[in-house]
Amino acid sequence: MMAYLNDVLHAQIDRSFEVLGVIGLLIIQVASIFVTPILAYFFIFHTRFWWLCILYICWYLFLDNEIHERGGRRIEWVRKWSWWTYLSKYFPVKAVRTSNEKLDPKRNYLFCYFPHGVLSTGAFCTLGTNAGGFPELFPDHKTYLHTLSLFFKLPFIRELALWLGGLSASGRSLSHVLSRPEGGNISGLVVGGAVEAFYCKPGLHKIVYKKRKGFIKIAIKKGSPLVPVYCFGETDLYTLSNFSGSAYFNKFRDLVKRVMGFVIIFPKSREFLGILPNRHPLTVVVGDPIDVQKIENPTQEQIDELHQKFEKKLIELFDDQKKNYLENFEEAHLEII
Repeated sequence: MMAYLNDVLHAQIDRSFEVLGVIGLLIIQVASIFVTPILAYFFIFHTRFWWLCILYICWYLFLDNEIHERGGRRIEWVRKWSWWTYLSKYFPVKAVRTSNEKLDPKRNYLFCYFPHGVLSTGAFCTLGTNAGGFPELFPDHKTYLHTLSLFFKLPFIRELALWLGGLSASGRSLSHVLSRPEGGNISGLVVGGAVEAFYCKPGLHKIVYKKRKGFIKIAIKKGSPLVPVYCFGETDLYTLSNFSGSAYFNKFRDLVKRVMGFVIIFPKSREFLGILPNRHPLTVVVGDPIDVQKIENPTQEQIDELHQKFEKKLIELFDDQKKNYLENFEEAHLEII
């Protein structure tokens, strides 16, 4: 009896830590946009450390303001925090490969992740931390997650993002990592971007790709292999509320998207207050690399050809793997817009 109670207690403690891990993700990706400016205001106007806060802000605004475009400052021990392990266990998150072929340690790879979902949780756990299983799958490569530049303009939270290997999703930042002569780097890019969050719905597999060709051009110019990555379960974590808003609100939402880079959505779930994501398994499936020949000045025809080839490989990856991770896989199809 005591052993049973002990097991129950440990299970409840683990679940509590898992919830805390998810709250950490929500703070980083959502609340930080509003909380960090408030914290900066508090430290400047209501503490004795106002001068230290001002020095810090001046330092990162004028001396360190482009670090997210120049490779960042990834710190391995931060990526190994137990916090991220509990976050991954919440769902749980698992990474798998379709091939046992080892990646070339002397080359840099561009991992193209789909779909975005609400929080890109699978991408964060696998590419942004060591908890998702990538260090075991790719021991000879360091992973970086390219995301909104906005995160690197927010005081305090920008440091955590940089320590985790976060970088800007700009062409300049991608080119910097993929140009490293020593190789052994993986740039992770959520190709569909924030707008793909609009299509977050359980059972829906809809991605934004048709007009996304910038990453293709960069891969050709750097000679970096493209790797299709699909996360089964990413769109099952939340359901979007049916709130369209007024015409004025929609214009405001479009303005925020253009200026800030993120979209205003109203997700809900079955968990606490509809805020925490659903406990649904996330399986990040990594496909076979597509070899890319280096061309300094690729033509539009060459870009389009590789763009179509990647789309075909992504569809093949989805169709080959869906039976392993989807309940109604016969009816599931990857819709590309």
